[in-house]
Amino acid sequence: MRNLRAVSLFVFLAVALHAGAQKSFPPMEGETVDGHNVVLPIQGSTSYTIVAMAYGKKAEPLLEKWYAPAYARFVAKHGLFAGSYEVELFLVPVFTGLDKAGYAATMNRLRREVDPEIARRVLFVKDDARQVIHDLGLTDKDVPYFFVLDPQGRILERASGAFSVEKLDALEAPMLN
Repeated sequence: MRNLRAVSLFVFLAVALHAGAQKSFPPMEGETVDGHNVVLPIQGSTSYTIVAMAYGKKAEPLLEKWYAPAYARFVAKHGLFAGSYEVELFLVPVFTGLDKAGYAATMNRLRREVDPEIARRVLFVKDDARQVIHDLGLTDKDVPYFFVLDPQGRILERASGAFSVEKLDALEAPMLN
């Protein structure tokens, strides 16, 4: 019985520490292709925010494979529980160092080639994003990263790598609680 109490206390403390130690998403300002400035996390929001980030050329095709199913579930609301929460979805291609030269060309290409509803969700970081990359622990530039933020900007869930339905479900899970 004493061991059961000790285990129960340990589990309670571990859950309490995890809940209290949620990391906040670092402030990041960007511009959409239609010229609107957006600061993430969105202040005063009542909805969740999903931020998809990629900062390497090899990560872009992986990110593109995520975007259609993520858009369908979180924005178009195709899914069993998708109507039970509000969420904003942003795709953030991050340009650092010499890649910064591709910023304007990529933005112009998106203006011409991408559906305006999707293009308004693409956020180009204005400042040097190296500190954000460091703060978020993005160690592999060859994979995309995904963050679910609560309305206060705390990171509730994160995923990285190639698309899978299981990872998409994991991103949705904290919004269902």
